[in-house]
Amino acid sequence: MTLSAWFDELAEGDAFATPGRTITEADLVSFSALTGDWHPQHADAEWAGAGPFGERIAHGMLLLSYSLGLAPIDPERVIALRGLDSVRFKRPVRIGETIRVRGAVASLRPLDDASGLVTLDWRVVGAAERTALRAELQAIWRRRPEAAAGGCGASEQEAEPPAQNGGDPAAAELSPIQDGRVLV
Repeated sequence: MTLSAWFDELAEGDAFATPGRTITEADLVSFSALTGDWHPQHADAEWAGAGPFGERIAHGMLLLSYSLGLAPIDPERVIALRGLDSVRFKRPVRIGETIRVRGAVASLRPLDDASGLVTLDWRVVGAAERTALRAELQAIWRRRPEAAAGGCGASEQEAEPPAQNGGDPAAAELSPIQDGRVLV
């Protein structure tokens, strides 16, 4: 499975894997500078060497951020990241270790004719395929254009606008993200 399929082409259980990315000292320093997180576990080799991991380790949020960048998400298919749930940092990732993402479609929920909500089981693995991070990621995904048009060949002029948002014609043109339907 690739993350470039239309919502209607996805199935629960579809799995994917990403290429790897090696975590470097420059990554830790850059992430610390960008976020202001200069905790000595990430930034002070002497302090970290005397700590529980014996050396500096990557920030958990660095791993989560990089994992999103590793995923080959097609911007023509994926509209927006909706949320991250149940994020768990399972084990440290050290400088020089390569991470990759292993994931699968956990659930699919149509939102409207144009989009659906995809929940992905998300695992960042490091050395020996050991899980470093687990999460549940939700994304708003586009449906196949012909499915969004109702699949019956009706033109846009013939199609009735959906009765929503109190019948306000201007509000009827809002996406599920804009009008808040995705938030519930």
